Parts: sequence; structure tokens; C-alpha cells
Amino acid sequence: METILGLSILVNLLCFSFVKSQNYNVLDFGAKGDGQTDDSYAFAKMWNATCGGEESIGKLVIPAGKTFLLQPRVFQGPCRSSSIHIQFDGVIVAPSNKEAWSIPKSQMWIGFSDVTGLAIVGSGTINGRGSSFWEQKVKVSERATALHFSRCDNLTINGITLIDSPKSHISIQVSKTVAISKINISSPESSPNTDGINVHGSTDVNIFDSTIQSGDDCIAISTGSVNINITRINCGPGHGISVGSLGEDGEKAEVSGVQVTHCTFNRTMNGARIKTWPGGEGYARDISFEDITLIDAKNPIIIDQNYIDKGRHGQTDSAVMISNITFVGFRGTSLTKDAMTLDCSPITHCKDVVMDGINITMAGGEKPTVNCQYVDGESSDINLMHDCFKGNTTA
Repeated sequence: METILGLSILVNLLCFSFVKSQNYNVLDFGAKGDGQTDDSYAFAKMWNATCGGEESIGKLVIPAGKTFLLQPRVFQGPCRSSSIHIQFDGVIVAPSNKEAWSIPKSQMWIGFSDVTGLAIVGSGTINGRGSSFWEQKVKVSERATALHFSRCDNLTINGITLIDSPKSHISIQVSKTVAISKINISSPESSPNTDGINVHGSTDVNIFDSTIQSGDDCIAISTGSVNINITRINCGPGHGISVGSLGEDGEKAEVSGVQVTHCTFNRTMNGARIKTWPGGEGYARDISFEDITLIDAKNPIIIDQNYIDKGRHGQTDSAVMISNITFVGFRGTSLTKDAMTLDCSPITHCKDVVMDGINITMAGGEKPTVNCQYVDGESSDINLMHDCFKGNTTA
């Protein structure tokens, strides 16, 4: 699968060399690139020229050796070009602090909407300068995601770095066929709500060969997401890789076909996690976490079907159904004795849960414990899982 994805990305990038295209360099549109001058207008002019151009492929160049200051901006499609290639090798910075933002309560900083065939590749860095938002404890609803994509099918992101977003670093919404690879995301462990990548309502998303350090989930998958493949991610610090939370305020959730493989959780708050609110509806199914390495991770395996956030209470008369869940090949160390928690709903139970090849130890070598309720499942490790599955499978 990874080989096919890699070849697909390579073919897509090579295609830019064989079709009619023209380079649009942001410096030619008046950008200064000194890190002090607001270059937002120059970027807008460059985008309009590229998106409205006659070329089969429009190519934007953000050159190395320059730092561009941008205020919140959405780059809107659809474009006349069949695809847009952004060669990004410079540095883009947000305003220096919260007070300098032109839209202080903006939900996104750099956004792309309705752009098909968008590729952002290179060695460039996007710096969200989020520390003033965190220090002032600005509400999540009044902080911006650094890089947001909405309805951007056939999207490629490769090689770039994102640091210190005010909120989430990358958000993918309602998009099909997405490949994110060889990126680096970094924000302090103490930075609130700084998810690495959020996926919402999207299909055929592949995230691989990347490092994510954040103050929240490295990757979070929410409702409407189908066929999500996550491979070779180094996660930590952060809160692990999560499906959810799902079903908040009684909403109907639908997530299926999530595969997380060959990933490392290094000193993360959580590891592999599925979380749903009481009172929700819908399902989370066909989800697997396989070949996972743990380095002093807390709470390596969690299903929480009774998720409550910050004192808010969910209903108890329904639950998002969780089924066909696999945890296989977990190895390494946990900082918590309660390393595995499967806390499921008495209304639906968690069904068809498989736990195999679990080799988790505490730092001192002792075995951690498994806590679970209302789980129907199976495991070849009778000693580890017998009481959990056999004692809690009554309907």
C-alpha cells in the first residue's frame, strides 16, 4: 500500500514537468519577504493570477531565503487550471501576537477552499506564533487553525514544517484522496488544543512518514471520515492518535475504515484512543491499530464510550456503536499501571474487539493492568484478557 501511494505521489509531481505550466513567484507580485511587511496582498494577487490562468497546471513559487508575513487569508477555488502546484521553500509567519491579527477571532489563518489537485511541496516552514493565544488562555473558538483545507480533492502535502499554531496545525474537511507525507509538526507539550492533523468528513486520506509533536492529539479523526490510513508516524509529545470524540450533544457519528500501523508513541498522554460521548448515535467501526511501539507512554490503549469533557455531561439513553476494533502488536513501556482501559456502554457494548500480541511493561518491568466493562471480544492472551472479555460479555 505504501509503495503504491509513494509511486502515485511521484507520478503526480512528475506530471508537472510534461504539461503546460507557468511559474508565478510571489516576489514578482510585490512581496517583500522581510518578515515585517504584510505580504498578504501580494499572495492574493499571485493566487488570483495562478487560479485564473490558462495553464493546465498553475505553479506558485514561495522561494527559500525569504520570510513572508501573512494575515488570515482564504485562497478560493475552483480554479481554471486542473491543478495547482505550490513550491514552498521559504518561511511564512503569522502576525507577531494576538493583538496584531487583522481578524483576532479568525477560525483559520491560511485556508484553501474548493481547489482540486492542489499540491504543497518543499522544505518551507509555517510558523503560527501561537504563544500569545495560549498565554492569554484565549477560548478555542477564538483561535485559528494554521492550515485549513475544505473541499480540496486530490490534495498532496509533502516535506513542509508547521510550528506553534494557535490551535490545530492542519485541518482536512470534506475532501477526497489526500496524501500527507514527510512533514514535521511541532508545538510545546503545554500548548492547548494544538492538534497536529484533524480529519473531518473526508475519504481516502493517507498520512505517513511524519513526526508530530503537539499539546493535543497528534492526529484526530472525526465524523464522516472513511478509509483513513496512518503509517509510520512518530507521535510525541501529544495525546496520541484518536478516533473522536464522536456523538457530542447527541449528534450522529459515522467513522469507518481506519488503519493505524507502524507508529510510535513517545511519552504521549495517550496512545491509541477511541472516544465517544454518551447520548450520541451512529457508529465507529472497522478500526485497527497494529504494530505500535510505546516509549514511556501513558494510557497506551483506550476505548472510552463514556467520554465527558471539562465537566460537561452527556446523555445516557443512547451511544455511538463501536465494533470490529483491533489492537495488535503493541510493545514497549507504559508510565501508568492502568495501561489499557476499555470503558464501554451498557447500552451497546463494544463488539468484536481483538487484543493480540500485547507486550507492554512498566518502567520497572512489572506488568500493567487491563480495566474494562461491557466489552465483547477475543484474545489469544488468556492471562491478560480472560477476566476482561469473559467477565463482561453478558448482553
